[in-house]
Amino acid sequence: MSEEQKVTPDEHADENLTEATPESVETEETLESAEATVETDTEADKIAELSKKLALAQQTIIDQQDSVVRAKAEMENVRRRAALDIEKAHKFALDKFAEGLLPVIDSLEMAISHADQEDEALKPMIDGVELTLKSLLSTIEKFGLSVISPTGEAFNPEKHQAMSMQSVAGVAANQVIAVMQKGYELNGRLIRPAMVIVSKAAE
Repeated sequence: MSEEQKVTPDEHADENLTEATPESVETEETLESAEATVETDTEADKIAELSKKLALAQQTIIDQQDSVVRAKAEMENVRRRAALDIEKAHKFALDKFAEGLLPVIDSLEMAISHADQEDEALKPMIDGVELTLKSLLSTIEKFGLSVISPTGEAFNPEKHQAMSMQSVAGVAANQVIAVMQKGYELNGRLIRPAMVIVSKAAE
């Protein structure tokens, strides 16, 4: 045998290692494909999980926004109610005080109406009472107290209290023909209705 034809066992081994068989190539491709599939599935799972977390976060934000809007609306309602309460307190804080003054006003008016206007000796006293009454009414009007004296007006059950009814010629029905006691209201709220005599239809 010539030297060129001699092949050592090691050389045959190297040829076996370097030459890949179709089966080994297919196995490697299958492994690579399987690894790629696993990686794709893992990425899809991560994307699905992140999408779920994003949806939950967005829902949480929406819920929190609703809570903030409701809280803001509630605070606005509380502020509005407090402002109304303060306004009412300012307007009607004098209710009891005004009610206490009404008998004093009634007494002064009665003193003037029953005084003898022809008596010269009483004239200075009557003038003094009239000035006192005028000053008192002027002062309480500044605080929102107003007089209800509806002579000649239509009867209003919300502000007037009918004490009696009379038929008067030439006067339409349900007209106030006399005021027995004046009424009063404070800033538009009735304190005492006017006691009146009301006309009725002629029989």
